Amino acid sequence: MPLSADSYYAQISAGAAELADLLDSNSPELHIPTCPDWTLRQLATHVGRAHRWAAEIVRTRAARPIPFREVPDGALPAEQSQRGPWLRAGAGLLVESVRRADDEPLWTFIGSMPAGFWARRMSHETLVHLADAQIAAGEQVAMDPVLAADAIDEWLAISGPNPGSPDARAHALPAGAVLHLHTTDPGIGNGEWLITNRADGIVIEPGHGKGDAALTGPAQSLLLVLLRRLPPADPTVTLYGDQAILTAWLDSTPF
Repeated sequence: MPLSADSYYAQISAGAAELADLLDSNSPELHIPTCPDWTLRQLATHVGRAHRWAAEIVRTRAARPIPFREVPDGALPAEQSQRGPWLRAGAGLLVESVRRADDEPLWTFIGSMPAGFWARRMSHETLVHLADAQIAAGEQVAMDPVLAADAIDEWLAISGPNPGSPDARAHALPAGAVLHLHTTDPGIGNGEWLITNRADGIVIEPGHGKGDAALTGPAQSLLLVLLRRLPPADPTVTLYGDQAILTAWLDSTPF
């Protein structure tokens, strides 16, 4: 189940502020190893523009996509002193837009959804890209386990194909095979998922069960493995069963 709207608003604001601090204290040309084509400047631009893009979709109650590169004020300022405030302002704009829209339906890449979709999506987008910046800067990543588990849940829900397109994930699992994901954080609530390749396609269900492959570990680590920020052999996670199933799943769900 999704978390409260206020939880997402808080993460968007706090994550943008932490990223702004990292941008202030590191070279903008710092290489981001988990996003090999990006520097810190490019990562920060992406996050700030993504917040403004989602805010514009919500503000205009868009019924169709808005071009990402045409978002107003979507460029990172040239002046170093203005970059942190720009990141924080984009987060604030997004939060305020979603608050005002309430649950009005609008465009998302998985179809028409309530405006709150963008608070959840951008909360997790900010969470993961902050981790990218922290890893690059040599800082410790410390996600709220509940938020990380929610990010896994959302990623599994949106990682499928666009409507009308073939599902590449179906080739990752043999027919009838099950991939089990199991978070080990205490008190996390819904922290297990079963991914099954059935006759009618890929089915993802919460719950415990036996898998042909099972990945266990803290929610933060599972999230970073699923989004290919950590390798499946990372010591913070344990893989049971057929490693080829997890490898194929990761290959079919790029982020």
